[in-house]
Amino acid sequence: MRTSTSTRFKKPALETADLLVSLSERVVGQAPALEAIVPYVHLYQAGLAPENRPVGVFLLLGPTGTGKTRTVEALAEAVHGSERNLLRIDCGEFQMEHEVAKLIGAPPGYLGHRETTPMLTQQKLNASTSERSNLSIVLFDEIEKAAPSLNRLLLGVLDKAILRLGDNTTVNFERSIIFLTSNLGARGMSRQMKPEFGFEALTGVHSGSLHHKLQSVAMNAVKKQFSPEFINRIDVISTYYPLERTTLEKILRHQIDDFQRHIVQRLGQRAFAVELSRKAKQFLLEKGVSDEYGARELKRTVHRFLIQPVASMVARGQVEPMGIVYADYRSGDNGLVFAASTAREPLAA
Repeated sequence: MRTSTSTRFKKPALETADLLVSLSERVVGQAPALEAIVPYVHLYQAGLAPENRPVGVFLLLGPTGTGKTRTVEALAEAVHGSERNLLRIDCGEFQMEHEVAKLIGAPPGYLGHRETTPMLTQQKLNASTSERSNLSIVLFDEIEKAAPSLNRLLLGVLDKAILRLGDNTTVNFERSIIFLTSNLGARGMSRQMKPEFGFEALTGVHSGSLHHKLQSVAMNAVKKQFSPEFINRIDVISTYYPLERTTLEKILRHQIDDFQRHIVQRLGQRAFAVELSRKAKQFLLEKGVSDEYGARELKRTVHRFLIQPVASMVARGQVEPMGIVYADYRSGDNGLVFAASTAREPLAA
């Protein structure tokens, strides 16, 4: 039985009108997916979510590095204040049938029953919430890698919001929003983006028709992988498209801004500014973005070529408080070049 809204529903972390704006600031270039998620969060915050099933079930499709996992983290950050406030299940750990026992625990009578602690319990689900909201955000990452028995277990979760563990206790997902991510169809999408034969190979693919084709490829892959009863339990299937150049530039700008905020928060009065030339930004994009991995390597590239060198300069006492670190790129170099100045000195363009 549901409790009253006065005890069950906490004050939303954000005004509902601001949720889409908050997500859009964190996830760039995938507006349709974000617009599909927000109404389900609003439904829960209003106390009108359906009974006896999860608040919403989403399947996020698309190539690596297009923002699928980042979307779930951004939602956790917007709702709870931290991207860590989610329960993440890496389905790559459950590729074999016997490994699924790690998730729900071995049933009584099986060897090692008492020593097997389920990875997914009601306590862990509740621990992913916060004082700001009691909505649980659950992520089953790379669902296509899971053993068939895990998909069968999920049928009950997606339909009735109940998972029965090996010790016969249950986990209730009625106050949960569930995300499944998958790279299904990624290779087919890559072929559609860069056709090797025919007229489109010579003229290029029109963006409008490309999105339709990519969605069709993704859905065909889903229908081959999952049973109709599994697909019918999913509320929204969103296809994430490869990121355009302007979108990648925004993602890089966000990462640089995050680094600047981190400097201010950690160093306080010893903080300094970081500025990058246009060539430096182009270098980071070229190093951190690829057709195969999308923007997944960009964060690691920024850390290697920007954050680590700047940290070394700070450790050696080369950066003054309130000063400026300027990063540039010279043709032929294997990394960025840095110069530090005081705030009173103008920087060369």
